Amino acid sequence: MGSRITFFEVEILDWKTKQQLCFLEKVEPNATISDIRLMFHKLYPQWYPSRQSIRLDPKGKSLRDEEALQLLPVGTTATLYFKDLGPQIGWTMVFLIEYTGPLFIYFAFYFRMPIIYGLDDRFPSSRHPVVNLACICHSFHYIKRLIETIFVHRFSHGTMPLRNIVKNCFYYWGFAAWLAYYINHPLYTPPSYGQKQVNLALIMFLTCEAGNFSIHVALSNLRRDGKRSKTSKIPYPTKNPFTWLFYFVSCPNYTYELGTWIGFTIMTQCVPVGLFTFLCFIQMSVWAKDKHSTYIREFKDYPSLRMSIIPFLL
Repeated sequence: MGSRITFFEVEILDWKTKQQLCFLEKVEPNATISDIRLMFHKLYPQWYPSRQSIRLDPKGKSLRDEEALQLLPVGTTATLYFKDLGPQIGWTMVFLIEYTGPLFIYFAFYFRMPIIYGLDDRFPSSRHPVVNLACICHSFHYIKRLIETIFVHRFSHGTMPLRNIVKNCFYYWGFAAWLAYYINHPLYTPPSYGQKQVNLALIMFLTCEAGNFSIHVALSNLRRDGKRSKTSKIPYPTKNPFTWLFYFVSCPNYTYELGTWIGFTIMTQCVPVGLFTFLCFIQMSVWAKDKHSTYIREFKDYPSLRMSIIPFLL
């Protein structure tokens, strides 16, 4: 005769009030947190799985979807805690909203709408060539991001809190308006070193855009088993020379992104663009360090030469 299965009983409490929300009987030992989310959702339809945080400790971290009940440090009667994460929005929609805004906001300034700059006889009617080039580059950058969002990116986490979209849009849309206002201003002053400076910046911009796209494709190929795969793998350089930066940094996508904005700063010689680039560097450094630490923690054989975002430095 086969061995008898020992079923679990799962008690789910509110993380703040400690009030019992439900008691699940005869839960199979190999049931995952994802399965428990679905059971909880049947009892409370308003709390769909992606807005649920299920944890072992009221103030602890959320348990991962793939964690099995029998492998958790609990007895056959398990007590778990629930926290409502609030309304959620899918990452694909998040990026589409964040990146569409700067694209159209920039055009409003590029076409010099009278409501923005007014009408002044001192304003020249023609634009400097670098202003046209900057518009093309800025548009190319965000169109590329939109294409990657739809066709390239694979997200390990399906959603984020809806309230965060306001903060993110304020950042992206606000900076797009600020830098576009100065670059497209009728009295804009072109770069100090003329066309040579613009050409050098354009080469840097395009090279880094190509590198950034190559890294995104390489990272996407690591998750071939599904768009929301949870499987984590060490990214390595491929035959594509742009991916060779993986020899030196854990997050070359951020390295190339930083290079893109440095190139755009040099091209436009505009202070708001430089400030945006600096803030991007700070934020991407935080993300890169966090990802680098995760790689080191998950993989004992992780390449020791790699830094987070800048080869040999950071």
